[in-house]
Amino acid sequence: MGWYERRVLPILLEKMMTGAETERLRKDALKPARGRVLEIGCGTGLNVPHYPAAVTHLVGLDPNAGMETIARRRLAAAPVKGEFVLGRGDNRLPFEDASFDTVVTTFVLCTVGDAEHALSEIRRVLKPSGQYLLLEHGLAPDAAVQRWQRRLNRVNRLALGGCNLNRPIARLVVGAGFTLQASNEFFQAGAPKFAGFTTSAIAVATSSPTA
Repeated sequence: MGWYERRVLPILLEKMMTGAETERLRKDALKPARGRVLEIGCGTGLNVPHYPAAVTHLVGLDPNAGMETIARRRLAAAPVKGEFVLGRGDNRLPFEDASFDTVVTTFVLCTVGDAEHALSEIRRVLKPSGQYLLLEHGLAPDAAVQRWQRRLNRVNRLALGGCNLNRPIARLVVGAGFTLQASNEFFQAGAPKFAGFTTSAIAVATSSPTA
């Protein structure tokens, strides 16, 4: 991971991901969080202030050491006990099977190198009664928007740490053996359409992953 990713990208993402609408979406997505929580791709900890009192312990995982200082500061200021772990969401997670009540990703599946493997690891570390809360942007249903997503994807990946504009989020999650509950898909207000098609959902593991 180079100088840009460690020094510039954390500041850039802080500015891009803190608008009023995005903060509202984060808060709404995290309301069901409970128990021991793993947040994959926690970045600088922008979600931390929005976790409800039902969360008893929060583990934030991120591969970028440049995010760590700010994330640890936010975790230290939070009312819930928390810790930061440096690591990738698409590697084998450094946690035991069935060890979390809730796993969270917000604007992360676009960036992980292997989204399918990341989702299989989420299944592995979730308890049988656990839930996966996701707030993700991805492939739009409109053909015209999809064309722009394909055209801009390479530039977007280079500028924003590997962020893909055109991953089919709901299809990936369902394909990993989850059922989407209380799912909502929409274009985020104020965001350009090529980057704004958003899926917010609660997912539970109910079947074997599809090939």
